[in-house]
Amino acid sequence: MTSPTTDRAAEHAPTIDPGSLFRFATAGSVDDGKSTLVGRLLHDAKAILADQLEAVGRTSAERGFGGGTGRLDLALLTDGLRAEREQGITIDVAHRYFATDRRSFILADCPGHVQYTKNTVTGASTADAVVLLVDARHGVVEQTRRHLAVTALLRVPHVVVAVNKIDLVDYSRDVFERVAGDARDVAARLGVEDVHVVPVSALEGDNVVEPSERTPWYTGRPLLRVLEELPTADESGRGAARPFRLPVQYVLRPQGGTAPGLDPEALRDYRGYAGQIASGAVAVGDEVVVLPSGRRTTVTGIDVAGTAPAPGAPLPGEQLAEAAAPLSVTLRLADDIDIARGDLLAGAADELPEPVRELPASLAWLGDRPLRPRDRVLVKHGAATVQAMVEELEGRLDLDALELRAADTLELNDIGRVRLRLASPLPVDPYDRLRRTGAFLVIDPAAGGTLAAGLARGA
Repeated sequence: MTSPTTDRAAEHAPTIDPGSLFRFATAGSVDDGKSTLVGRLLHDAKAILADQLEAVGRTSAERGFGGGTGRLDLALLTDGLRAEREQGITIDVAHRYFATDRRSFILADCPGHVQYTKNTVTGASTADAVVLLVDARHGVVEQTRRHLAVTALLRVPHVVVAVNKIDLVDYSRDVFERVAGDARDVAARLGVEDVHVVPVSALEGDNVVEPSERTPWYTGRPLLRVLEELPTADESGRGAARPFRLPVQYVLRPQGGTAPGLDPEALRDYRGYAGQIASGAVAVGDEVVVLPSGRRTTVTGIDVAGTAPAPGAPLPGEQLAEAAAPLSVTLRLADDIDIARGDLLAGAADELPEPVRELPASLAWLGDRPLRPRDRVLVKHGAATVQAMVEELEGRLDLDALELRAADTLELNDIGRVRLRLASPLPVDPYDRLRRTGAFLVIDPAAGGTLAAGLARGA
């Protein structure tokens, strides 16, 4: 069994593309030091501009930030809202972009307060990894379990537990191993498979970018090195042989109305179906299926907007022989089929999602009003929005017992299971198979606000 004093990044065999883009989000309870950790990561990775660093230095001095002359309040690098700076908390998701010589990163610094759990759901929904902070003094608390549950629900590939403020427990190995063991136990019970644990001090910089001499008992990698070496979904093989999916966003039919410089006659009969490839790849000549109708046709052209056309080409943009996720393209098809916004193009050779009217799902409830059986809502899947009714509320996750318990309602920040009855069929993949086409939103039909993040379950 792997000792909690070592990380397991070395166990990953896939080769990391030096130019790859890695997305990760921070999570954890309030005051666990997320913003300070992010600031430390950016500072020590030399990803801060000189003028920004100078401004943070001035503000830190004006506020009498503790720790000695010249010390920086690194949380100011990410807490950009006035209310965040005044209260010393994170309210909104702050995105930061930085790069090392090994890869590029998009970081989402998420709030820790329970009332902002919905922001954590948003930040983690597209992440390759979640960095979950735990205060070494307090250990695993309810919000830690909630964020691990969200991570498990969203099927985030990797979780890095940063046991922060290790300096405040005198760099104790026993404290770290106890917290690491508790975190691994909760993660295992929730079904989180890939967990790495690192002892850090965001304030002092221990094991954030460089190994710390004050934790000689920790033989693993510092946090940044773990993030540099974790594979993305595609690098880990999760993207290999993925079925082709393209939700249709828009039907292009110029009928003579073209941009200046283009030949109206060349585009008079043009018909294309535009959208972002959500999964897999497509090539000219491939057979595709239009869902939910089930009609079949063949791809005759793949166009990319915003690129220079080939010399003498009659169509705007570049024409490709093949394209893969996440490229946005316009497909031309061999047959004139009734295809509209909200339809899904899928590879005919792949396993196809069955259009369903009854949708079993897990929900992260984000609405202020509770959800009850028989409630009427809207379900937005891709570009399609259909009316729905809550047919059954199967239960709510108990964060103490980590078990599904019977419930009459779902309240704000609850995670539960429901069964929805849809007014029109939707071709929904199980979320554990395809994240992009297995996710949906639950919307308030009256106010238009988002009520829940939904994840389709297998029947």
